[in-house]
Amino acid sequence: MSSLPQLVALARAAAAAHGLDPALVCAVVEQESAWNTWAVRYEPGFLSRYVAPLYTVGKIGATEAYTRAMSWGLMQVMGQVAREEGLPDATSIPQLCDPATGLEYGCRVLRAKFAAANSDASEAPSDEVAQRALLLWNGGANKSYPAQVLARLSHYAAA
Repeated sequence: MSSLPQLVALARAAAAAHGLDPALVCAVVEQESAWNTWAVRYEPGFLSRYVAPLYTVGKIGATEAYTRAMSWGLMQVMGQVAREEGLPDATSIPQLCDPATGLEYGCRVLRAKFAAANSDASEAPSDEVAQRALLLWNGGANKSYPAQVLARLSHYAAA
């Protein structure tokens, strides 16, 4: 089991590898999982909206469908989103609970959200840009989500 300082260092390295602000990635992790590597959450609405069509046409089985409709690990990456970002079919989705794997795919997804928000996330983002990207990350369901994450940035400011 990794200690919090080890997880923070791993998150910072993953952020840097993807050109993301390390403090922001750490703030997302704190918000999403409170640094619990084994955090898992089932999202029934996500299943019905995004995954069920794959199951009903026989492209995936029931176990794969349900694991795709769950968020996993430190950054709470949805299984379906990890598959879309390149997690191989031969890799079990619960591997997202491995800190390095979960942070890799979480940073890929977060980088894509910043790209969709038309932003460069390599520097500490402006509030406006970060809010747009974080709303995309969260799926827009919680309008308070960006403010909740941004309030955590100071916990991870570089010394």
